[in-house]
Amino acid sequence: MSESFSSPGIDPPSPTLSARLRELSDYLAAPAVGRLTEEQRALSLGIARRLAVEVAARLDASIDTDALWSEWLRGGLPSAARLAGICFARAEEHRWREHSAQRSSAPLILVDVEAAHPDASTGNEPLSDIDRAYLALQIADRRRFDALGNPGLAVADVDSEIFRALLLDIAAWRLAEVSADQSRSSQLGEAVRIASDKQAKEPGIEQAGRDYFEILGSELPRAAASAIARHDWPTLIALAAAAHQRAYTDMAITLLSAETAALPSLLAPLRLAHAALAPLEASLVMLPARAVADASSGDYAEYSAAAGRTR
Repeated sequence: MSESFSSPGIDPPSPTLSARLRELSDYLAAPAVGRLTEEQRALSLGIARRLAVEVAARLDASIDTDALWSEWLRGGLPSAARLAGICFARAEEHRWREHSAQRSSAPLILVDVEAAHPDASTGNEPLSDIDRAYLALQIADRRRFDALGNPGLAVADVDSEIFRALLLDIAAWRLAEVSADQSRSSQLGEAVRIASDKQAKEPGIEQAGRDYFEILGSELPRAAASAIARHDWPTLIALAAAAHQRAYTDMAITLLSAETAALPSLLAPLRLAHAALAPLEASLVMLPARAVADASSGDYAEYSAAAGRTR
């Protein structure tokens, strides 16, 4: 027997009422499961908005992004299932980073190359290959913020299938606006192709992390330990992702949801001394509302697979 959210005297229910009843139903089905905080909701929504605006600009600079976003807020984001994972991962990484910065003197966005590598060249001497790779990683990280310092997703860091799906969603919205203009309608398909091809060639933080990892060689343990000591979480995530040959987003959410006892094995490829993990363990324990997984949990991988099936 299927449940209905309709109620005597309310026919049909408003979209707002339906959404709240669905949310209440989910809560009653599992009252002990932690829910999103208002901060997590706001961060994730803001990240989704900034990504949609940037993708829309790539598709057609004349798109009214305020109108697009307003309509999506009312009716729901077409790519919600695909965007949820990457937006939540980015939001949680930002919360972790900001919370760590508030508790220490570690900078929030860009870490100095000299601080990361004390042996770095100074004065007019050229940077070493390692220093250049580290700097490229920091530049890739900085692209994930807007001009006001708000967290976002760089287009280069978005999975190509998710990016194309978002392009198509925006193109469909735009098509409804310009359907009477045959020339502009026909240009949308070509614009999607051009934007997809361009995005596929753009290196992001994941590629920068792999380049840094590969060039470190025997310096890997020291660089990873230094990143932890400075609370430079993006560098740690990028190195761990490269070591495990996993996507940056997957590695970020894996670290953020890991039990403390799982961290040594999770970061074993970085060859860290156990004592070097202490600042990492402390920072994760202190992060409020963290979605901690048990040792056998595959929640994010299962969600990613399910979201992929909706494409």
